[in-house]
Amino acid sequence: MKGGRSKSDTKKADAKLSVKKGAAATKAGKKTKKEKPVKDPNKPKRPASAFFVFMEEFRKQYKEKHPSNKSVSVVGKAGGDKWKSMSEAEKAPYVAKAEKRKVEYEKNMKAYNKKQAEGTKVVEEEDESEKSLSEVNDQEDDEDGSEEEEDDE
Repeated sequence: MKGGRSKSDTKKADAKLSVKKGAAATKAGKKTKKEKPVKDPNKPKRPASAFFVFMEEFRKQYKEKHPSNKSVSVVGKAGGDKWKSMSEAEKAPYVAKAEKRKVEYEKNMKAYNKKQAEGTKVVEEEDESEKSLSEVNDQEDDEDGSEEEEDDE
């Protein structure tokens, strides 16, 4: 069969076509990156959970026992295993500390939100006053401009 395509040739062509289609589909389906909102450095940080309160203490103890260990993952795995093996009674002091931190965080967030609300009110009032001034100035400019045009004619 001269000039005809063999089965392997058509498979190669099909493979090339499917790759092209796939590449074109991914380019067309790409989502644009959204801009991340700017984080406020004054915003209170969320409190640590009971596990992370436990890990703060556990890391210190683990480093004392194993000073040569530099791996963070080993400490994390050991802490996770210990936390899983602890009873509810053993976890209770860490849960209590976490709850105390959570109450403090909520108190700080209320104060922060109150400041934010007061700050936006002040900004809105300034914007309104600037708008009113610019509108007044625009109106005066329009009136002055129309008189000048009439004088020129």
